[in-house]
Amino acid sequence: MAYIVSFLNQKGGVGKTTTAVNTASQLHADGESVLLVDLDPQGSATDWSAAQTDENTFPVIQMGKNLVRDLRRVATGFDWVIIDGAPQVAEMAAIAMKASDVVLIPCQPSPFDVWACGDLVDVIKVRQEVTDGKPKAAFVVSMAIKNTRLSSEVKDALAEYDLPVFDAGTTRSVVYAETAKNGGSVVGLSKDHPAAVEIRTLVKELRGFMNE
Repeated sequence: MAYIVSFLNQKGGVGKTTTAVNTASQLHADGESVLLVDLDPQGSATDWSAAQTDENTFPVIQMGKNLVRDLRRVATGFDWVIIDGAPQVAEMAAIAMKASDVVLIPCQPSPFDVWACGDLVDVIKVRQEVTDGKPKAAFVVSMAIKNTRLSSEVKDALAEYDLPVFDAGTTRSVVYAETAKNGGSVVGLSKDHPAAVEIRTLVKELRGFMNE
């Protein structure tokens, strides 16, 4: 059975799709079979997939309210299912949680973004209480600006929600958008490129989190 990981945040513009597609790309590059599920009505991950020119890639499909029922059928044979959740749609977030083993919450280092996570955290904790702690959940700091005080303080602020905060995260870099416009990812850059290292480190931490 596939590991199912959802990237959720009810606030838009936090790097959710960027983190999801790059995570899926790294898992694929590691030799895993990956399915990326686009749960966002805007279809950003689907558009990203349509822009691809490389045939050696992984499938991206759009799904909706029947995710829990239909995923059992379509996920057969995959090692990982990565779900790119919909912003501002509480119902869809709850559906994704129900299907997931892990929920990762990308959050920018901004007080407004930290405050906006409260409702989602509440929903996750309610779900965990009735399902013996499933799904596991953690924050991922996304689009941080290097060497700024706010970026270093955000982990302490997020820790007040009493959920783990990944050490790994992403920084604000135009290279994420530049690679995405042609359906690519930073995984295709040189191995020592800072963005490629970020995603590789994130996936390594995700693997460890899954197995804790």
